[in-house]
Formats: sequence, C-alpha cells, structure tokens
Amino acid sequence: MAQFTLHRQTPLRATLNVTKNWTGSLGIWGASAGAAVLLFLSVTPLVKREVLQKVPVLGSYYEDKTPASDKPF
Repeated sequence: MAQFTLHRQTPLRATLNVTKNWTGSLGIWGASAGAAVLLFLSVTPLVKREVLQKVPVLGSYYEDKTPASDKPF
C-alpha cells in the first residue's frame, strides 16, 4: 500500500517554483505590452527620434525626409 508523505518546502523554494511557473507567461505579456506601447507612440516625434531611428535595420524608415520649408514649425 502506498504511503502519503508531506515534504516541507522552504519559503525560498516555494517562491522559486512559483516564479518558474509564471516566467514564460509574464515574458510574453511584457513583450506584447512593449510592442503595443511602441506602436501607439510611434507617431510621437520624441519616440521616433530617440527610439525608433536607432533601431539598426528599421531606423531609416522613421527618418523625417520632409524639407524644412514644408514644416509648419
């Protein structure tokens, strides 16, 4: 007959187990939230200049090629 035994778990081990279970899900949600923020703020000049233009492959897409005479300010 099988015996049922309880094993004590330290608080650190319990925290590590919970963290290990949630790491993948939180990583996916965090990356999705970051992409959404960049998508919504991509029309802001500060985000274009300071973040998006510095991306190695896509930086030239976000450069402002409008002549100075056509800008209102």
